[in-house]
Amino acid sequence: MTGVTAGAVAAATARPPGSRRTSRRRARLSETLVGYSFAAPNLVLLGVFLLYPLGLAAVLSFSRYSGFGTPEWIGIGNYADLLSDAVFWRALANTTVFTIATLVLSLGLGLALAVLLDKPLPGRPVFRTIVYAPIVVSGVASGLIGVLIFDENTGVVDKALIAAGLPAVPWQSNGTAAMVAVILMTVWGRTGFNMVIYLAGLQGIGPELYEAAELEGAGAWQRFRSITFPLLGPSTFFLLIMNVIYSFQVFDLVFVLTGGGPGNATTMLTTFAYSEAFTTRMQGYAAAIGMVLLVLMLAFAGVQWRLNRGRDVTE
Repeated sequence: MTGVTAGAVAAATARPPGSRRTSRRRARLSETLVGYSFAAPNLVLLGVFLLYPLGLAAVLSFSRYSGFGTPEWIGIGNYADLLSDAVFWRALANTTVFTIATLVLSLGLGLALAVLLDKPLPGRPVFRTIVYAPIVVSGVASGLIGVLIFDENTGVVDKALIAAGLPAVPWQSNGTAAMVAVILMTVWGRTGFNMVIYLAGLQGIGPELYEAAELEGAGAWQRFRSITFPLLGPSTFFLLIMNVIYSFQVFDLVFVLTGGGPGNATTMLTTFAYSEAFTTRMQGYAAAIGMVLLVLMLAFAGVQWRLNRGRDVTE
C-alpha cells in the first residue's frame, strides 16, 4: 500500500508545470462560468429594464421629440437650452435645498433615536416599530397624509394653530411654507430607515470600548464623540449615498402634496422633467434633465466613495 502511494505521489510530482497551470486555468474558468450562470438572470433583467432604457434616454436627450413621429437629432441643443432655462435652475436649487435639509434632519434624528433605542428601555420594540413604520408607506400615501395635515382650509396643523389663537400658515400659497411641508413629510418617512441602519451599526461596537472609556473618566458626550460616531462611519457613508439618491429622485410625495407649486417653489428636477415630458410634450428635453440628474448623483456618489476610501486608508 505504501509503494502504491509513493508511486502516485511520484507520478503527480513528475507532471510538467504546464499541465498543472492548464488544470488550474480550467478550474478557474469552470468556477467563473458557474458564477455567471447564477448571475445571468439578474444581469438580463438589469440590461433589459435599466441599461437599455438608460441608453435610449441618453440618445433621446440629443433629440427633439414630442412622443409622436421620428426624433429629430439636434445635438447638444437640449443641454444648451437648459443653461438659459430659469425653471431648470430653480428646480436644481430646490432639489439642493431639499436634499440638504432632509439629509441633515433625517440623519440627525435617525442617529439620536438609534442611540436612545439601543438602550434597555421598557417597550423598546414597540417604539422601534412606531419609528420605522412610516418607511413602509408609499410616497403617494405619504403625500395624501401630508394633505390632511397641512391643508390650508381643513389641515390638522392649521386647525390646531387657530384653536390655540395663533394665525394659520398658508401651506399651499406660500413657497417657503410649502417647501417646509414637503421636507417635514420626507423626514417623517426616512427617519425610521436611518434609525434601523444606525442600530445595526451600534450592535457592532463592543461594550468593552465604552467600559474602558468610562474607567478613564469619559462622559456620555465624550464617549459618543470619540467612540460611537467614528465607528458609525460606514453606516453614515451608506446612508449618505442612499438618502441623497432618494432626495434627488423624489417625485410622488411632491407631486401629490404640492404639485411643484406655488409658482415652482417646490418644483424638483424630477417633477420638472415629468412636466416637460408629459405636459409640454418635450420628451427630448425631459431626457436631458434626467441625464443631468444622473450625472449629479454619480458625481456625488463618486466623491463620497473617494473620501470614504481615503479616510479608511488613513485610519
